Amino acid sequence: MNSEESSFDPNHLDLPAHELFTYYLLGAITSGPFILITLPALWFRYSTLKYSFEDTGLRMNVGVLFRRESVTAYRRIQDIHVSSNVIQRWLGISTISIQTASGSATPEIVIEGVKEPEKLRDWLYERLRGAKGEKPRNASSNAIASADHIEHEAGRGDETTQLLTSIRGNLAELVRKQDSRS
Repeated sequence: MNSEESSFDPNHLDLPAHELFTYYLLGAITSGPFILITLPALWFRYSTLKYSFEDTGLRMNVGVLFRRESVTAYRRIQDIHVSSNVIQRWLGISTISIQTASGSATPEIVIEGVKEPEKLRDWLYERLRGAKGEKPRNASSNAIASADHIEHEAGRGDETTQLLTSIRGNLAELVRKQDSRS
């Protein structure tokens, strides 16, 4: 990672780029006679759209009459999509859609009017991985750590815990064998 990426600060993205209103205006014009309804609605959306990138997650607020606030922890993010149509590319903006495991087909948060989408995407992936010097663990290490946590929380008294402890031991042995082969 170069110093340009590591110095990226998303806090200047608390409001969407001004080009987003131009994009909304062009969209309202294409609605024909419904411009009297769509233009004020899009103007209110643009003027109330705010993002906040906090230590544990990100927050999006939008709306006046029907206010919507979405808060997503970085650890819940499953996928990040960057998209831009022809008009957005012409205006120099993009949209970032953030997916979680919520079971919904729609993105949890959509960040509109982003001028540096690759930098923001990389910054979010860094937060997602917890990449502040922490070594990423593989899936088998996560399973063993999870079993350790279950054993610690539940104690050794019941039959289920003993079975889980046995499974954990077997998994740990398999991981050790796999690591020794590598």
